[in-house]
Amino acid sequence: MNMIARAAVAAALVLTFAAPASAASKIQEITSPGGIKAWVVPDKTVPMVAIDFAFKGGANADPAGKPGVANMVSSLLDEGAGDLDARAFQERMEEKAIQIGFTVARDHFRGSLHSLSMNLDEGVELMRLALTAPRFDAEQIETIRAQVLSNLRRNITNPNDIAGKRWWAAAFPNHPYGVPSAGTAESIPAITADDLKAYVRNVFARDTLTIGIVGDITPEAAGKLIDRIFGVLPAKATLAAVPDVKMTVGERIVVDLDVPQTVINYGAPGLARSDPDFFAAYVVNHIYGGGSMSSRLYEEVREKRGLAYSIRTSLYWMEHANTLTGGTATRGDRAGETLSIIEAETKRMAEQGPTQEELDKAKAFLKGSYALGFDTSAKIAGQLVQIQLDKLGIDYPERRNAMIDAITLADAGRVSKRLFASPTLTVVVGRAQGLTKTKTN
Repeated sequence: MNMIARAAVAAALVLTFAAPASAASKIQEITSPGGIKAWVVPDKTVPMVAIDFAFKGGANADPAGKPGVANMVSSLLDEGAGDLDARAFQERMEEKAIQIGFTVARDHFRGSLHSLSMNLDEGVELMRLALTAPRFDAEQIETIRAQVLSNLRRNITNPNDIAGKRWWAAAFPNHPYGVPSAGTAESIPAITADDLKAYVRNVFARDTLTIGIVGDITPEAAGKLIDRIFGVLPAKATLAAVPDVKMTVGERIVVDLDVPQTVINYGAPGLARSDPDFFAAYVVNHIYGGGSMSSRLYEEVREKRGLAYSIRTSLYWMEHANTLTGGTATRGDRAGETLSIIEAETKRMAEQGPTQEELDKAKAFLKGSYALGFDTSAKIAGQLVQIQLDKLGIDYPERRNAMIDAITLADAGRVSKRLFASPTLTVVVGRAQGLTKTKTN
């Protein structure tokens, strides 16, 4: 597709979702002839279709002692399926400009299909084969295994990777959230083709399936397409129960590593997406550290003192735990100073909350920037899936900005105490002069 056509797609879909009142009316909930539900946004502006979907399970469904199975499955599904070996499968996609992709998160396994309307039948068939008849040929398994092991070896000395793994392991010990989703140097060599096949058999099922479809397609055609791709999957997934968990806090872990930049990862418990205070927390976090170039932490750490190139925090909600995480990198001899500033700003936010000016600016930005998540058909399809996973309701795009508008300064102050008063878990990796491991009750 040429640049003019791509621009037309983006412009049309931005207009589709630019006004929240029109967004909800565009989304249609359908049930396929086979009984599979999906959300669809028909749009015939340009001849293309985007499909996004998710299965519950993700890396949490890896077999005990073998982290990395889901990650390898995601890399191998388009490496041959049915009668098509890896080369033939990839050539069919390339010839028809079909894009098929898979990703793994802790709680979900996600996939996507993007195709021109004229090639949609071909794309649907390839996706059906990938999900229902993956080959997992020995040659492709060993190629992907070698790539994963190479990445793991390279990351052994990467301070960002070390900090991330140590933080999650310390935050959620003895829980799937604490295990590296990509696997370990010990687990990857032990993964077999039977492990991969068992994962597909256990996870890819209709009862945990969430679907979003956007583009040049009618609801009736979308229903038939859904049954073609997913209709022969098992009715029910076979998933081991994953317990809810509270993250560990009150500890600082220091890993001495001779690198130019010292990495700091820290975090505390967050709020569930269903929590009535979530939106207030979302706005408050934007003021604190979520705004990439406008937050308090950015102002204090970078603008005033030049201690880091960037610093950012995020609310991260999952099925069984929720976190507020942050990170930055600085010179080793300034790591202690950087941490002190972060701690001081966290305390100030907990005790005082934001100002009215900060609240007004954050609300205006978060409302105005929302449309950027709907500027392509692929993004819209992804949003449809995420809104369903978060159980926000089909009219969420219509209600969202009003929910932000309703947040008062009193709400922001109350939620600031709730969000920032907790002790944190901090991991420091690098040459952190003067910093030592600490632990508090």
